[in-house]
Amino acid sequence: QVQLVESGGGLVQPGGSLSLSCIVSGRSLDNLAIAWFRQAPGYAGREGVACISRSGSVVHFEDSVKGRFTFSRDNTKNTASLLMSNVKPEDTAIYYCAAERFFGENYCGLGNLEYDTWGQGTQVTVSS
Repeated sequence: QVQLVESGGGLVQPGGSLSLSCIVSGRSLDNLAIAWFRQAPGYAGREGVACISRSGSVVHFEDSVKGRFTFSRDNTKNTASLLMSNVKPEDTAIYYCAAERFFGENYCGLGNLEYDTWGQGTQVTVSS
């Protein structure tokens, strides 16, 4: 059974940086596509932020974070990381890591219904 644990959330000032980690257990990371979603305060739904394919060759970002966020994976540590730079107050949300093992090796998506395994979330607050 795949389990995901997020870490690295916290309070950060606008313009600052923060790195989130998703530690995977129960399955090798190179057999999974990984995505980050967020749920902003007052919103019921989760927005796809970034995803990376099993092969690592395909990465997608939501438009509002392009150029500010980067996504990497370390298969030796079974860890996927989201580096958030130049953060804005509108990035404030609970960030969730999600995984899917049935995608093709060069596919990932930003739809939350595409993923069947989720972490518990980590809070990111951007405020001065």
